[in-house]
Parts: sequence; structure tokens; C-alpha cells
Amino acid sequence: MDWLQKYPPENIVQKAYIFANKAHEGIERASGEPYINHCLAAAKSVMKWGLDDATIAAALLHDVVEDTNYTIANIEKEFGQEIAFLVNGLTKLEKIEYSGDKAQAENIRKTVLAFSEDLRVVFIKLADRLHNMQTLSFLSAERQNRIALETSEIYAPLAYRLGMQKLSGELEDLSFPYLHPKEYEWLFAAVEDQFNERQKYAESVKPIVEKKLKEHNISPIAIDSRAKRHSSLYKKLLRYEMDLGKIYDLVALRIILPNVADCYAALGIIHKFWPPLPNQFDDYIARPKPNGYRSLHTTVFCVDNKITEFQIRTQDMHEEAELGIAAHFAYSQIKHSRKEYESWKGVKNRKELLWVSQLREWQKNFTDPQKFLESLKVDFFKDRIFVITPKNEVIDLPLGATPIDFAYRIHSEIGDGCIGAKVNHKIVSLNYELRSGDLVEIMTQKGKKPSESWLEFVKTSLAQDHIKTALRAKHKILRKKTEEPPSVELKITTQDHSGFLKDLTQLLHQLKINIISLHTANNPKAPLPIILLKCDLLEQPRLEKLMVKIKQINGVKEISYKFNR
Repeated sequence: MDWLQKYPPENIVQKAYIFANKAHEGIERASGEPYINHCLAAAKSVMKWGLDDATIAAALLHDVVEDTNYTIANIEKEFGQEIAFLVNGLTKLEKIEYSGDKAQAENIRKTVLAFSEDLRVVFIKLADRLHNMQTLSFLSAERQNRIALETSEIYAPLAYRLGMQKLSGELEDLSFPYLHPKEYEWLFAAVEDQFNERQKYAESVKPIVEKKLKEHNISPIAIDSRAKRHSSLYKKLLRYEMDLGKIYDLVALRIILPNVADCYAALGIIHKFWPPLPNQFDDYIARPKPNGYRSLHTTVFCVDNKITEFQIRTQDMHEEAELGIAAHFAYSQIKHSRKEYESWKGVKNRKELLWVSQLREWQKNFTDPQKFLESLKVDFFKDRIFVITPKNEVIDLPLGATPIDFAYRIHSEIGDGCIGAKVNHKIVSLNYELRSGDLVEIMTQKGKKPSESWLEFVKTSLAQDHIKTALRAKHKILRKKTEEPPSVELKITTQDHSGFLKDLTQLLHQLKINIISLHTANNPKAPLPIILLKCDLLEQPRLEKLMVKIKQINGVKEISYKFNR
């Protein structure tokens, strides 16, 4: 609680603490600790992320309405409309539980709507989830698994999409031992020695790198080492046959520099002394990731010819990499006008947050909540790749996405009209799996329609839905051209006399019934002639009236009908 002391008694944060403490008095969590400790932990995270006092106060109050007798009206009376709005948003999200049924999947929509109206709601929710994961061991095994799964598949990816890389990694690591306990134990035992060895190596390299940089008049703010997270390492090992020898960034060196020019200069110096590995360089400064992440990544044959990864960035880039959109939010609050700060509450038109607006609109297309949830995990939260348009814009797609997925992400007309694709200036098949850094160009033809075979390899539901819609429209047009209209067919057995057809056609004319076809059945073995009459579809009373009239024609022995719909 030391952090609370910096707020004076009249401050809204202190008032919120006193109110929450009283509201939760006598209530304990599963761990046996006072419930207020959870509220304090969530509020402390929000404070560390640099958010405003209203958000910190709302974090302290976020469970009051859900777990006590106080209402939103009480919150609004005591703290005003702004804080009541945030608490109300959190109260709605508290009902979300993730185990797969439609009611729970539908509640995930509330998350989308809540954070698209005010990002601070999701910041508080993520802080709440972080502490819940840190205390997950006190819950039952069934609840542990459910909450860990929800965290891994929804909240960790959400934090990543908001650029909060550190938080995303923490949530993944906290989920890992509950979701994969055997794999966690194996990994922890297998990498401990290598981690220690790589850490010692990194420490020995730091002064050498610093000396090289200073010899070229570059003074780093900091050089530190970053160990790869266990959850991230495990995912990477799955792609490399579980061979630790193929993991080059088990421990990476991070260089923090005063400005962008120094970043590129430092990169040149590192490459001068230590040759880079082919295809192991990423410039996320020139082309930031869609979540706003910026840094230079390079992997080189370093001291003693050991493969080592370097991450090079400015201090601002480092803070943004740690805190993501929260860092921008805090920066706008502290250093800019109130108007700009207000603009950060909702998503507005920030480039880094266009996906939030897209997500809000995209979710409206789903009538099945479960399909929405499954598509959400793939289209917005799955492991991402970053590809480049001919206009040098970065587009993020799920791992395994194809040029067709890319085309539909740009525009539905480009997807529908796609006839081919170039990746890095070379023609590829439409089921080609794109990779991060690929330059993708789509070739189109006006009037072209998608192929049904595309459904066999596209990854995003966005592409699948557009393809299915276009195919349905195409098939509907074809049916109109080839299918007969609904009709009724009458089978009439009659004696052979020359006046029957004349009598029949006169009757149909009088009753204003349109004849589609009229002919004699080709059946020489039939004892009596059979007339087949096809006319427009008739309602049952009118059809029965017609049959009565036909039976009254001289010579008719038998009559039956069938519908052609």
C-alpha cells in the first residue's frame, strides 16, 4: 500500500480506496486474504502503467457492484459519471466465463463493445486478470484450467494486440503450467542450465558491445539481457522439432539508445564486427508492427562465434514495447492537451487501434456466438504474421494465412476478383503460406468471382464469409437461369377421343390457369391414354376445384397430381 501514500486524502484515489475497503469489509478471497488486496493489486498495476486517477479509482472499485450491495447509482453519486461508466463496464465483463457454451461466448462480445467505447475498461480488466492469474493456485483444478485457457486464448493475445508485450508474456507464462503441466516441468528442467550459460555469456558480451559503441561516439542509455519466456520458448520449440540448439534468442541483448539515428548507427557497428545470419534481420522501426511495436532485431555470429540476437531501440520505443497503447495514453494525459487526452479514451482514428474499430464492426456479422468466438481467436488473436502491401503498409494476418486472406483483408472486391498473387515479386500459388516480411501484390480481373476451392485453404473467417456470400449470389443467378419455376403436374387417364384436349384447354382458359406443357405420356403398354399437364403452381383450394372440373370432362377415368417446387 506504499504507493497509495502519494495521493492526498482529498484525492479521488484515496476516496475510492476508503469506499472499496468498507464495501469489501469482512470478505475474503479463496486464498484467505482480505478481498481488498485484489482491488489494490489491480489498481497498482493500472498506476504503474501510467493511467489517470479516474482509472486507478475505478480499478479499486471494479468489483464493488458485482460482489457487494452497492449499485452503479451509488458509485455515480459518490464518484461521478466518468468513474461509474468505467465500473459499469467492468461489472458487465465480470460475468464472462469461458467454457464454450453460447451464453458465455456471447458475453465475449461485451468485451469488444466495452473497450471500443473506452480503452480504460480493458486496461482495468487486464490488471484484474493479471492478479487473478497470480493467485490461481487457490482455486479448484477445473476453475484453474478454465481461467488459464481463457487467459491464454483471449486476454494474453488482447494485451499483445494493444502492444503490451510484457503483460501479454506474463499472462502466457502464468497460464502455461496449468494448461501444459508436463511440458512445463520438462521445459523448466531442460533449459535451466542453458539459460544460466546463455545469461553468463550475455553478461560477458555487454562490456564489449558498450566499448565498441563508445569508440564510435555512441553512448547507450542501457544494455541489458532478456531471457525468452517459457511459454514463448515452448511455442517456438514446437516449430523446431523441440531442438533447443535451433533457438538463437534464448537470451537476447537489448540496447537502449537516445535516438533513432543512433539505433541505425549501432546496427551498422554490430554488423561491422559480427556478421549477421542470413534472413535474420527485422526493421520494425521503418515498418512497425500493427500493434505499434518498434525496434531493430538482428541475429549475428557474436563473440566466440556464438549466435546472438540483438534488439535495438530508443527509450520511448522500449516503454511502448512494455506498455503498448497504455504508454501512449499516459503520454497524452501528461504531456499534451486535455483534448488529445480525451481522444485516447475511445479508439477514435488512431492508426494503432484501427483493428479495434474493425473488430467492433466485424462482430456484427455473426449470429452464432460460438462461431464469433472461434473466429475471434483466429482472425484477431492467433499468432500473427506481418506482411507488406505495394504501398508499404503493414498488414497483420494469422499464422498460415494465404494471398486470398490478404486480398480480402484489403477489400472484398480485391478478394473476389483475385486471379493471382506475387510474393516478393515472384508469382506464387493462391494457397501459398505467407511469412512475416513478405511483400504481397494481388492481381485481379474485373468481373471475376471467387472459386469454391478457395474454402479449402483460406484461414480467416473474413475470407471464408466473403467467398461463401459471393458463391451463394453466383449460384442464385445460375438457378434463375437454369431451374424451372415451381409448378404442379397433373396425370390424367382418359378414353381416347378427339375432343378431349380441346375441352381441357378451354377449361384451363376459363379458369385463367397458365399451361406450361401439355402432352401424351409415351407408354404404349398403357390400356388407356395418359395426358400429362404441367401448369403454374396453384394453391390447394384452386387445385381441387380444377381437378373436379377436369373429372367432369367426358371420358376422364382417373386423375392425380404432384408438386414440382
